[in-house]
Amino acid sequence: MQCYKNGHKIDSIPLMDRAFHYGDGCFTTARLFQNNFELKELHFARLALACQSLSLVADLNYIETTLAQLKQQYGSLNGVLKIVISRGEGDRGYSLPLHAADVYVWYSTKLSQAVQPEWIESGLLNHALGLTMPHLVGLKTLNRLEQVLLKQEADQQGWLEALVSDVQGYIVEGVSSNCFIRINGQWITPELRYNGVHGVMRANILARMQQHQIVCEQRSIEIDEIERIESLFFCNALHPMKAVVRFNDRAFAQQPYLDLFATLNLGSVEDS
Repeated sequence: MQCYKNGHKIDSIPLMDRAFHYGDGCFTTARLFQNNFELKELHFARLALACQSLSLVADLNYIETTLAQLKQQYGSLNGVLKIVISRGEGDRGYSLPLHAADVYVWYSTKLSQAVQPEWIESGLLNHALGLTMPHLVGLKTLNRLEQVLLKQEADQQGWLEALVSDVQGYIVEGVSSNCFIRINGQWITPELRYNGVHGVMRANILARMQQHQIVCEQRSIEIDEIERIESLFFCNALHPMKAVVRFNDRAFAQQPYLDLFATLNLGSVEDS
């Protein structure tokens, strides 16, 4: 793994970086395949919105500068790109420093090529998400302690991904993914009004569904509706479809996932 800060290769991070002290920043994780920065426009839009909401002044051109250096080194990029925008160094206390934010880019060559759905077993976690400050709903900030605890519970259950509810009793998303649920033959995705992350793959899939005139309702899904679920899949920027074939003690058919995967052409993920 390599790390760049503001376009320069580094091997350490400053001790007073506010990303470490307060989780003061945002991030996105992207997939690179054969030099293609998948969902690039959505990733940049996500970062720009988060920077605006968090009052971060960041030069996103550093991302392109870093990519150019990586391409020169590797020739063809196939891996995972993690982009972190940090408020940067600051004095002790919450008050904001006046300088521009720092743009960190990590590149790892580990990559899985998802040409078909990934079949998984899953269930509903006991830990529940809290309600997020309205100004931060949907943003992928650096504060991910809820996900750390949720992932611990999922690992204990032996689930690669799991369904997560909130303290109000509504389904929200997966631990590190958004979710799409089929009930009575119709696809639904949680509306994410009070918490959750507005994922780039979720946005891409919704756009593709609209293009193919596949109805997908965005609404609140109560925990009581779990028994009515016919199909469920998770998605994020690295995996377009983690299809659940067994949820707790119930088996789900594979064909609905295969049909949707093929119709939406999710084996080729680019900006729609």
